[in-house]
Amino acid sequence: MSETTKALGEFLRARRELVTPQQAGIPDEGVRRVPGLRREEVAMLAGISADYYLRLERGRDRNPSVQVLASIARVLHLDDEHTAHLFGLACEAPRPRRRRSRKESVPAGALNLMDALVQPAFIEGRYLDVLASNRLARALSPGLEVGRNQLRDLFLDPAEQAHYPDWEAMAECYVASFRKSVGNDIDDPRFIELTGELALASPHFRRLWARHEVRAPRETLLKIEHPQVGTLMLHREQLSISGAEGLMMIVYHPEPGSADADKLALLASADLPMMDAGEQFRSSVTR
Repeated sequence: MSETTKALGEFLRARRELVTPQQAGIPDEGVRRVPGLRREEVAMLAGISADYYLRLERGRDRNPSVQVLASIARVLHLDDEHTAHLFGLACEAPRPRRRRSRKESVPAGALNLMDALVQPAFIEGRYLDVLASNRLARALSPGLEVGRNQLRDLFLDPAEQAHYPDWEAMAECYVASFRKSVGNDIDDPRFIELTGELALASPHFRRLWARHEVRAPRETLLKIEHPQVGTLMLHREQLSISGAEGLMMIVYHPEPGSADADKLALLASADLPMMDAGEQFRSSVTR
């Protein structure tokens, strides 16, 4: 069984368990031994045999048709993002094996732009590693130092969790966007290493990861507790970087004229380290 077909089966099982009989229009009679729908119920509603659906969940069928996948997506109440993820996992097109360098390269222009911004900004890689950050971002959070991993910090670092009072909701969003970013490229060593570490160390990560939520990052309002300036409410914007697949520039910004803007200005005026992003990136340790 390939890793992709295994992932397809895990995805189907996880999403099946999230659909209630009431949502599917099935009378809920008596005690059910499994959460959500039974396999045979999904098969019946999708118009396929129970044996064929069982083969899909067990990773024994590698080429389901578009019609079958669309029917299953309908039964499992998948939205557009989850449906696209389902099709990606079931796709039989060969994936080129990329020779990944252990260090993702940030274009110099992106570093210069980030340093020029008057708002906290940083550049994250495909696995939510912090690859570069400007002075104000590092003053805002120690978790935005180069070399830190945002997933690892959110689940394993109590100090980082205290920094974000709504860290549980934040972690849920990060896990969903991380899964979407990786897609079906699940045999990548960095992916295996990171998810394995988190699954062993964090029951909360295991629960979220098992739900197979898939969601693109969206503009978010973050609540941040800072030891010097107190509570800040900042918008989180994500911008793609041209010519750097998988890399994103993240910018935090307050509402203009708000108390949060004043606090951020106060933080910016403090005596902060003067290392620029380019120097910081070049001196970072390869992860």
